[in-house]
Amino acid sequence: MEYHNPVLLNECIEGLNIKPTGIYVDVTFGGGGHSALILQKLKGGKLYAFDQDEKANENDLKKEGFKLINANFRKIKNFLRMEGVKKIDGLLADLGVSSHQFDEGKRGFSIRFNGDLDMRMNTLSPLSAKEVVNKYSEEDLANVLYNYGELTNSRKIAAEIVRSRENHPITTTNELIACVSHLVPEKKKNQFLARLFQAIRIEVNDEIGALEEMLNNAVDLLDKNGRLVVLSYHSLEDRMVKNLFKKGNIEGVLEKDFFGNPNKVLKEINRKVIIASDNEIANNSRARSAKLRIAEKI
Repeated sequence: MEYHNPVLLNECIEGLNIKPTGIYVDVTFGGGGHSALILQKLKGGKLYAFDQDEKANENDLKKEGFKLINANFRKIKNFLRMEGVKKIDGLLADLGVSSHQFDEGKRGFSIRFNGDLDMRMNTLSPLSAKEVVNKYSEEDLANVLYNYGELTNSRKIAAEIVRSRENHPITTTNELIACVSHLVPEKKKNQFLARLFQAIRIEVNDEIGALEEMLNNAVDLLDKNGRLVVLSYHSLEDRMVKNLFKKGNIEGVLEKDFFGNPNKVLKEINRKVIIASDNEIANNSRARSAKLRIAEKI
């Protein structure tokens, strides 16, 4: 299975500040690019990688000190406990959809190919895009499109989808595109459709709920001076990470103790978000929207 090059690869690995004997977690294994580089820096240390897509198993590194766990990263604490791991020295999360998932048309992630309305990262999950598009009420559908796709005309889009599905179920990506394309100017069509697909995909995979759970678990798992390195690709994810790093919680509400000191367990390593260079963007279009944030457990 061919995967694209990881974004900001060296910056991510440097951000982990790897100790050769440390315990590290790559919660988004994918093609194994990050994990392979982390392993090169370990001598006696351990690396646990997570990926809920069983296709990732084809890229298992099968090396000493490495274990790939086929599970959603929201459950890292449970699975690491089963491995006897209570504290870790670093965690890396490269969020977003793997390039191979976008390129596999039949899975329905991309606007470029016609395929089933699926969008499940875990193909055994009961909820697919087909259910969201055909079974959700108009109001629930509008909320998904507004909250996860930041589409300002979400109510109009939802109404059009409901009207269209009354004639026949919407079962493919092309059918979904066809029923809403007239709602946006041609020049903005790709951006509009990308946000539409993003919103449905996030709902299908409960990406926001999973990310919140993973981040909170990561903070608990990190040992003193342990690093949390997160690469995000859209504003919803980045806002959550930014709030946690700057304010101490996902909600972004700065809480203070009795003496007026901020209740924070993380300190930012990079106060200014790290973005890809023009050269990297030219070679890897996925890097265009990437934002890297690094924090350390106090």
